[in-house]
Amino acid sequence: MTTETPVPFFVPGKSAIITGAGSGINLAFAALLLNRGCNVVFADLSLRPEAEVLISQYGGRERSPRAVFVRADVTLWADLRRMFEVAVSEFGSFDIVCPGAGVFEPSWSNFWHPPGSPESKDSIEGNSYALLDINVTHPIRTTQLALQLWLHPPQSGSMAYPSPERVSVQNPKRVILISSIAAQLPAFLAPLYGASKYAISGFTRCLAPLEPKLGVRVNAVAPGLVRTPLWTDNPEKLAYIDEEKDGWVTPEEVARAMLDCVEKDSLVGGTVLEVGKNTTRPVLVFNDPGPNMTPGAGIIASNVAQAVDVVWDRLADDSIWAAL
Repeated sequence: MTTETPVPFFVPGKSAIITGAGSGINLAFAALLLNRGCNVVFADLSLRPEAEVLISQYGGRERSPRAVFVRADVTLWADLRRMFEVAVSEFGSFDIVCPGAGVFEPSWSNFWHPPGSPESKDSIEGNSYALLDINVTHPIRTTQLALQLWLHPPQSGSMAYPSPERVSVQNPKRVILISSIAAQLPAFLAPLYGASKYAISGFTRCLAPLEPKLGVRVNAVAPGLVRTPLWTDNPEKLAYIDEEKDGWVTPEEVARAMLDCVEKDSLVGGTVLEVGKNTTRPVLVFNDPGPNMTPGAGIIASNVAQAVDVVWDRLADDSIWAAL
C-alpha cells in the first residue's frame, strides 16, 4: 500500500450506519446527515417518538435520502453484522459508521452495584459487564466489521446496486466514535463509564494510521454535559446538575462536531474532539492542557460531590457489598 493524495469526503449521496440512533446524540447526528442528503440506517433496540417521526419523514421507498430502521441489540455480534447487511441491501454500500450506542453507569451495570447485588443485572457467573459490552466491545467490533467489509466488499451486486468499490484514499470512508469528557477527568462516581471512554479515546488514537494508508478516518468526539435522555430520564443523575451554574451541551452541537470529524480535512484520523458548550477543541495526545473547567462551559457538574457521598454510603451497605 502506498500513500496517495486523499480525496475530500462530503456526506451528500453517502450512506451511514448509526447505532443508538433512536435517541440523543446519535439521533441528532442521523437527522443532520439526512438533512445533508445522506442515507441512514438507524440501529437501536427501540425508537423514541421523535426518531419515529424522522424515519416516517424519510422512510419512503422512493425517498432520497432515505432512513431505514433495524432493531439491534449491540451486545449481539449477529445483530451488528445484520445492520451491515441491511445497509448493503438497501443502499448498495455504507460510507460512514457511527457505533454510538452507550450507557452512563446505570444501576444495572455499575461498579458500585457489584454483580449479584440487588440492583445489578450483571450475573455473578456472567464473566462480563453489560456496560463494557455496550460501550467498548460493541464500537470495537463494529469498527472491525466495517473494515472487513470495506477491504473485502461483498460480491453480490445487482442491477440496482453493483458490488461496492474497495476502500482507498480515492474512495475514503469514515468511523466516528463517541468518547466523553470522562476520558480526561477521572470520575470516582462512574469508574466503569470512565474506563470505557478512556478505552474509546485510546482505540481512536491507535487507528490513526488507517487514514493515510487506506482512506479510513477513525475519529471520536468527547462531549461534556449533553442534555440527552441519559440525563433527563434519570432524576438521580439529573440531581448532579445545577441548572443555574452548569451549561448544557446540546445533542445538535455534538452532531455538528461529528460532521466536522467526518468532513474537515484538518481533523485527521485519530483526532479526539472535545465538545463543550459553544466550543470544540482537539484533545492533544501529549501535554494536553485539559478541559475548560469554567462554570457554565458544559464540562463539569456542580453537584457531583453529593453523588459521591451516595457512593460512600453504598460501600458501607452490607446488602450491596456483602461477600457473595
